[in-house]
Amino acid sequence: MKPLSPDMFAPGCPSNLTPFRIGDKWAGLVVQCLEEGPRRFSELRVPLRGVTPKVLTETLRALERDGMITRTAYDETPPRVEYELTSLGRTLFEPMEACREWAAKHLPELVAAREAYSG
Repeated sequence: MKPLSPDMFAPGCPSNLTPFRIGDKWAGLVVQCLEEGPRRFSELRVPLRGVTPKVLTETLRALERDGMITRTAYDETPPRVEYELTSLGRTLFEPMEACREWAAKHLPELVAAREAYSG
């Protein structure tokens, strides 16, 4: 599995503008980061550099509570914890892709509406 890129979520990416969120602002991005397999907290922080550790922890707990991810703590020194998508969590990819397609198709309208609102 290749390392996560710090540029995985470019600031201009349509996913940053879409009004659809899986759970909250960060949950869908976490799900996407876990697509290829389990990741450690520090690995998730690389592409999610805009999230605070506290908010990332809250997001991971919420996803675990909802059955979307599992948290595995290994009895090692130093401690190691990994997060992984469950089969339920993997069902999110299809609706997330539909949201990305919608955003790509309607991005100009969305941006225009936000600019008009801000005025």
